[in-house]
Amino acid sequence: MVGAVSRPVGQSGRSLWLYLAAAAIFAALAARGLTVPLYAHEIGANRFAVGALFAVSTLAAAVLSLPSGVLVDRFGARTLIVVSLVLAAGSQLATAATTTVAPLFLWQVVGGLAAGIQQSAVFSAVTESVAPSRRGRALGWLTFSMQAGFFLGPSIAGVALRWIDLRADIAITTALLILSVPGAIAAGNTTQRSARGLALREPLRALAAQPAFAPVTVGLIAMTLGWGTISAFLPVFGKESLQLPSSQVGYLLALQAVFNGASRIPAGWLVDRMRQRWPVIFVGGLVWSIALAVIGHLGGFAAPAVVLAIGTPFMAAAFVAIGVVFADLSTGSTRGVTMGAYGSILFLGLSAGPLLFGPIVQGFGYAPGFTACAATSVVLVLVMAAMQSEMSRRRSARATEGRVA
Repeated sequence: MVGAVSRPVGQSGRSLWLYLAAAAIFAALAARGLTVPLYAHEIGANRFAVGALFAVSTLAAAVLSLPSGVLVDRFGARTLIVVSLVLAAGSQLATAATTTVAPLFLWQVVGGLAAGIQQSAVFSAVTESVAPSRRGRALGWLTFSMQAGFFLGPSIAGVALRWIDLRADIAITTALLILSVPGAIAAGNTTQRSARGLALREPLRALAAQPAFAPVTVGLIAMTLGWGTISAFLPVFGKESLQLPSSQVGYLLALQAVFNGASRIPAGWLVDRMRQRWPVIFVGGLVWSIALAVIGHLGGFAAPAVVLAIGTPFMAAAFVAIGVVFADLSTGSTRGVTMGAYGSILFLGLSAGPLLFGPIVQGFGYAPGFTACAATSVVLVLVMAAMQSEMSRRRSARATEGRVA
């Protein structure tokens, strides 16, 4: 009886430290998301180059997310989190020491590699620490912690810009990573010793063979295209189109993070109680796409803030539902690989947004670029819904044939 009680308590305590680590990691990442575009723009980068800086970072994260998922299964989450923290701190300090645009791409790649490792390791550690029936709430709390970091990072960086320059701001916000050390220590270091080497083919084949994998992947790409595009261009969009000072751009990013984070916990509660998760993704994708299309036509601070406040909770709920679907697709021996695949698809979508729609932003302006991205996302969520409906039809047909037989 004592053992039955102590295990959930231990899991809960470990999860709390992991949530704190996620908040600290994403605070540093979000601060960088504000300061690096502004700094690059200050030293001569054009709009496309600013978007490309975001894209190369997320592409690097996509490249390493899946292999890092295998490494999590092989060496444990704790080891991978520690490695990622060293890479993240090194790349950020190197960025602060850079005075030309070209080297920023290298340091963005290194930072992206760290982010890819962190995504797989932290998600794997949290899903390992809770029962399957509580995954929605656990991922809700985890992503709430991430969004708390997205609020704190730009807020701290934006306020600091009143007294220091961008290079100093980039260096100082590296200290946020120190707060993630207790979470790294608390993370489980379970390894899957039955796996031979770093083989990927078998677990990936098993993952892709599951009927829910294809539709949820399309839904994830739909969501990440819009999220990646607005994340890459919002700082410079705020300066050039909305005519906001750097500090107010930071407040706008922080405000969005507040609504994003506040939505995650109720979204997790909702997702845990739904038999099917795809309607949450479908509605979230449509509403977020509308918000993305509208914001490009606005000016000032208040109107974009209202649009982000309305659209962001729908986007947040969709991402929680997607995360739970991927967690449900995993098994104990392939948890790292599954969450690594989730991270790879996530970061590929995030990087594809600014790369695909950056030339439109550069050549025609923010409104046409954001609208084109929104239209593409709408098409993809419609495709996801069609795939899901076809999958349900086939399941019903098989059930009917079974009854007849």
